[in-house]
Amino acid sequence: MPIRKIDYNNVHGKYVLLRDDLNVQIENGKIVDAFRIDASLPTIKHLMSGGARIVICAHLGRPKGKRDEAFSLRPIAEYMNVPFIDDCLKKDFLASMKNGDVVLMENLRFYNGEEENDDSFAKKLAEGFDIYVNDAFAVSHRAAASLVGITKYLPSFAGDLLINEIKNISEVLEKPEHPLIAFVGGAKVSSKIGVLKKLVTIADKVIVGGAMGTTFNFAFGAPVGNSLYEPEMAKTAIEIMDIAKQNGCEVLLPLDKGVGKVFDKNAKRTNRDLMDVKDDDVIIDDGEKTIERNHEILADAKTVIWNGTFGMAEWGAVWGRASFALARDLAHLTKMGKIKSVVGGGETVAALDAIGVHQDMTYVSTGGGAFLEFIEGKELPGIKALDK
Repeated sequence: MPIRKIDYNNVHGKYVLLRDDLNVQIENGKIVDAFRIDASLPTIKHLMSGGARIVICAHLGRPKGKRDEAFSLRPIAEYMNVPFIDDCLKKDFLASMKNGDVVLMENLRFYNGEEENDDSFAKKLAEGFDIYVNDAFAVSHRAAASLVGITKYLPSFAGDLLINEIKNISEVLEKPEHPLIAFVGGAKVSSKIGVLKKLVTIADKVIVGGAMGTTFNFAFGAPVGNSLYEPEMAKTAIEIMDIAKQNGCEVLLPLDKGVGKVFDKNAKRTNRDLMDVKDDDVIIDDGEKTIERNHEILADAKTVIWNGTFGMAEWGAVWGRASFALARDLAHLTKMGKIKSVVGGGETVAALDAIGVHQDMTYVSTGGGAFLEFIEGKELPGIKALDK
């Protein structure tokens, strides 16, 4: 869709309210993963070069409309090395800002009006600014005041990150080089019904893995032991397979599984063929035959979309084997110029980071839910608000 892009030649001396997604993991006051912060920097630097006075607004976690220091953006301001404003509705600091200055304001979600898209909150937020820029793709599927309501009160534009997200994801959906292969993992079929139904209409092959794969396996009669799966989604899984067949898409499910006797990162791993899973087995990862099958499929791929890990990759090498193998294969083939790889989703990106292949992908999206909803074809409110 055509949206308004910020003109950096027209920001000199202007007060710019910049909406970023800085919703990152913080442990003991330290940033664990700065991917989203770093991805926001190009727009900030262009605004600085243009002589804008930049005030960043963002959220962190779910403080439920109350001030909670556990969700303060102060550690992010320290990481970015910019002044911190302890209330997102404060305006007295604006008068002292100079061209090229950057500050970060406190968590928008300390006010109920943010998530409620409250008009009075949006109006207060807009006061004192000349221009609004949305560069927060990862949260643009939310109809929040700082994404939608704000556009009623300020000339509103998209930043570099938002434009790049739309461009890169749209290209693999609208004009991919075939074969297009989609890898979809994660815990719940119920959270990805729409995206699965979309992908089986555009991809040549869809590989379903992880706990989602276990649900699909269950739907077709495979034993699943004492594992995480969604029995109530069995009919939906079969429906998705039927849609795929109608569209000439092959859906491939796990062939074997890595199991333990308890759901624990220290559990002993055993590999079992699909039909050999025991009643007391807990499926925690996809198995060796599945990993090899995925490797062989990639050999013929030209475009790959990946969302969702296939096991507990956050537990390390033992239970992240299937995810890490796919990440390494994607990185290798992308670097060789054989495929275009587009990856999205927080846990999936963390798997790339865990083995150091993040930079080897063609494009890594900052979005999780927004990434999925965009692929599904849903209208994202934060983007819709920037329509030309």
